[in-house]
Amino acid sequence: MDSSDNEKPLLAIRQDDDNNQTKYWPRSEKKYWIIALWFSCAFNYACRTVMPLCAPAISQEFGWSKTQTGIILSSFFWGYTLTQVLGGYLSDRINGEKVIFLAGVGWSALTFITPNIAHLFSSSSLIFFCIIVSRIVIGCLEGVHFPALTSITSQRVSEKEKSFTFTSSASGAQFGTILCGSIGSLLLSRYGWTSVFYFVGISALTWAAVYKFIMLDKKMRSTQILSLQENLVPGKVKKPLKVPWKLLFSKKEFWSIIIGQFCKNCAYYFLLNWLPTYFHDNYPQAKGWIFNVVPWLVNIPASICSGYIADEMIRSGFSITFVRKLMAVITLVGVGTCLLILNFTTTFTSALFCMAAALLFCGFHGGGILVNPQDIAPQFAGSVFGLMNTAGSIPGFLGVYVTGYLLDVWSSWAIVFTLTAFMCYLGCAVFLMFGTGKPVIRYEINL
Repeated sequence: MDSSDNEKPLLAIRQDDDNNQTKYWPRSEKKYWIIALWFSCAFNYACRTVMPLCAPAISQEFGWSKTQTGIILSSFFWGYTLTQVLGGYLSDRINGEKVIFLAGVGWSALTFITPNIAHLFSSSSLIFFCIIVSRIVIGCLEGVHFPALTSITSQRVSEKEKSFTFTSSASGAQFGTILCGSIGSLLLSRYGWTSVFYFVGISALTWAAVYKFIMLDKKMRSTQILSLQENLVPGKVKKPLKVPWKLLFSKKEFWSIIIGQFCKNCAYYFLLNWLPTYFHDNYPQAKGWIFNVVPWLVNIPASICSGYIADEMIRSGFSITFVRKLMAVITLVGVGTCLLILNFTTTFTSALFCMAAALLFCGFHGGGILVNPQDIAPQFAGSVFGLMNTAGSIPGFLGVYVTGYLLDVWSSWAIVFTLTAFMCYLGCAVFLMFGTGKPVIRYEINL
């Protein structure tokens, strides 16, 4: 075991100053915030995955090819990529809890009115264009969510509890996928694709109203929300610290999380967007609620357990670097191997098992690269996560589109599985060589 990662932060902090602890949630309040943020992630992903779920039905109605379907699915990530850094920047300096709420109202409302947008015109080209625009805007609004969650965790939770708090909150995303995949599949088969958008949209709007009334209006009224910069050295730091982008870009450790996130998301966004189409094409008699739900069920406990295991290992004396790299290996090697095995499956059961195993391994990402921005740049975690996830969003629009194109040209899922597995192994190798759990930037503050 290596204790070298348990060094004092590179920013000078008075540990004996009681005021320094005011930035953390009290234990009694933290559980309510975890629940609230869990639901925010759930509905965030429900609104994100409603289009992939309904894509086969919508494509059939409007006569879209797989390339056109790929454009629709990827358009979400065109917008999602644009606001990652902005979301982290605003959350680091203003208030991540409010950023999540304001954006949530927007993407909830747009999801609800998507069927109306689709039937606004009779021209198929205009419908295609309007759906693309709506998905881009939804992507922009959803893009601030996880950088804000990272910023909140970095500011309001102690170092030894960050992994579990973040992964517990973020595991709601998988529940949202399950919610959409289960109830959405039933609504889709009985009432058509428009009913799914209405259901998800009204559910998300209901969450936003409850979040505003209970968490923002009541909880935050009794709690003074202080930024991380204000609490580093009470009374000394008055101006927000500028994000040292030039210094960060010179660090190989920073680049290792950029590449690692990009490579992992090549697999994750492929599974998120094309899994329903894969089963629809290869096993048309299979029930949609099974393959849209079962693989994601195993992802939730894996996500929560990865954070708990990571925190427990750190408390036990393992270095943060070792823990982050171990979780990265489990994630990337595990997912890549499952995708390669899919090339040899011949039954629905074996394919479902491999998909479920791949998503189980994806869950361990929350204890590794995903929380690493909080390790290497804790005072700028939201901004750094935003940039990391900007790179991680590129597979969302480029990879999803390329997948549709390859399927149109080659009609081969094996090519897609193999290329995606290669990206997983590449990301793992880079993070193993250059990743770290130590802060990589140094600031000195005169006390």
